[in-house]
Amino acid sequence: QVQLVESGGGSVQDGGSLRLSCAASGRIFSINAMGWYRQAPGKQRELVATVTGGGSVIDYADSVKGRFTVSRDNAKNTVYLQMNSLKPEDTAIYYCNVEARTNPLRGASYYWGQGTQVTVSS
Repeated sequence: QVQLVESGGGSVQDGGSLRLSCAASGRIFSINAMGWYRQAPGKQRELVATVTGGGSVIDYADSVKGRFTVSRDNAKNTVYLQMNSLKPEDTAIYYCNVEARTNPLRGASYYWGQGTQVTVSS
């Protein structure tokens, strides 16, 4: 199994910054994509940003482009989300998502973190 531990959430004012981290551990053979989703109250979970294993392909939600930056440290099996110029509408629970293989003979599965709350006040 793969365990994901998130950290870095909190409360900030409009225009502030936060940095989220998500470290993967367990029986990991390889990690493909890593990324972040979020879910606001009463809304569906949505993609925020993802990055491929080699870091060559990065995808952002239109609402966060130019403000958020996703990165990864493959040596630490960790993905980060730097969030700048935060807005009240960014308030949500942020979930780490990792595509990983635990067995070289099997395909990859997706794993989720427990979620970390981000609250932006006006």
